[in-house]
Amino acid sequence: MKIYMIRHGQTDWNKKNLLQGRSDIRLNEEGRKMAEKAACELKDVDFFRIYSSPLMRAYETAEIIRGGRDIPIICDERIIEMSFGEYEGKYYNKNHMEPDDGIYNFFFKPECYTAKNGEVIKDIKKRTADFLKDITSDNQLKDKNILVSAHGAAIAAMMSYVKNRKDEDFWKDGVTGNCAVTILVADDTGIRVSE
Repeated sequence: MKIYMIRHGQTDWNKKNLLQGRSDIRLNEEGRKMAEKAACELKDVDFFRIYSSPLMRAYETAEIIRGGRDIPIICDERIIEMSFGEYEGKYYNKNHMEPDDGIYNFFFKPECYTAKNGEVIKDIKKRTADFLKDITSDNQLKDKNILVSAHGAAIAAMMSYVKNRKDEDFWKDGVTGNCAVTILVADDTGIRVSE
């Protein structure tokens, strides 16, 4: 199985450096162009199924990549973006954060991150790992290409599972760019990043 993980296209909140989390923000014009470019790059991949976060920005990205092909898009709550609780809609700049700012912990000390009414790293890691375990153990998908349209923290969580990382190394690969694709290979030996 090959799993093509794509982060959704750009939104106005991405452009303004606002934490989106579960806020259901649509793609902006640039985000749609990014998704169209990704669709061109992936047009020859024979996707058997598409999984998407239920949030509009990820679902719209999946729809654009699917185009006119007859491929089901299945929404799965386990790959929805992390809930940032009280920090949703807040401005962040990773280069100018104060260490006492709660958002600072999210990026630089993720093992310590908490947000009122939000989610913690271990929770997003568990639910996205459960998603990967389910799809990679489905014999119907064994030799298929799968597209997963998700979010920055959700993809980082899946990568943490694949690379068996501790919470403090959650962001070791950085944040995936909008419409960037990471390919995973799953077989009898496990799941790994495609070379």
